[in-house]
Amino acid sequence: MAGGEEGRSLSALMKVAGMGAITLALYVLLFKNEATVLSVSSQGKWYFIVPIVIAFVFSFFHGDFTGRFWDYLGVKAKK
Repeated sequence: MAGGEEGRSLSALMKVAGMGAITLALYVLLFKNEATVLSVSSQGKWYFIVPIVIAFVFSFFHGDFTGRFWDYLGVKAKK
């Protein structure tokens, strides 16, 4: 596709929707398993890494979703 239409293809929309669905699923899983995450991460030793890993996973998927979302809408940062 030419120019500004590139971000508005059906495949781009499906990628946005897919990443949005993954992000939503991660949030639902986190809130449903909040007690488990808290109990595991408070056990001491190396278990403190659990919330850090969760934060990195969320950062990756939520960031990718947000970037694709704004690209699909055609919003670009000012240079």
